[in-house]
Amino acid sequence: MREALNERLNQILPRVTADDFLSGSGLGNEIAFYIFDYPPEAELRVRDYLRTVLDHLPKHRPGLRVKHVNLFDVVLDYLNSRQLLGKAIRMQRDQGDAALKKALAGPLHESRLGAVFAEVAQPDQQDLVIVSGVGSVWPLLRAHALLNNLHAVMGQTPLVMFYPGQYDGQSLRLFGKLKNNNYYRAFRLVP
Repeated sequence: MREALNERLNQILPRVTADDFLSGSGLGNEIAFYIFDYPPEAELRVRDYLRTVLDHLPKHRPGLRVKHVNLFDVVLDYLNSRQLLGKAIRMQRDQGDAALKKALAGPLHESRLGAVFAEVAQPDQQDLVIVSGVGSVWPLLRAHALLNNLHAVMGQTPLVMFYPGQYDGQSLRLFGKLKNNNYYRAFRLVP
């Protein structure tokens, strides 16, 4: 399994710097959203590899405008900007996870975070947006719901989401276990 993942990881850089990928050709009017799914136990390896990819992108394709968005950082920064982070930490400690999830359902609703994401990613100024931190924000934020709310803000800019779980071309299974009941259409970045 490690070898198969290494082969897939090694295909990321050539894939995301290819002209057809960046121009969205061959998508048939589909939105240029891609998922790179991987075994959750490989999270640290994938994080390290993602840093390598981000370091090599300017060398491999000079002038490419790339924004890396870590969803965990976005959520923390957003809660902090609304002066909710300290309260959320205290609530989780005093009342538990369920109370925290319920209390943050409104502020962290995907439609709100879609707008926050757009401010952070600035997709109209990028050639590519890379998203990580999906597992770290669960269960406060669901990847498929966020992606659905990003259709309107991403325009023609390709988005690649690194996903610790399984994606079969129609549905996402976070951590390979949590099946989502919603159909979601994106492309697998690397089969």
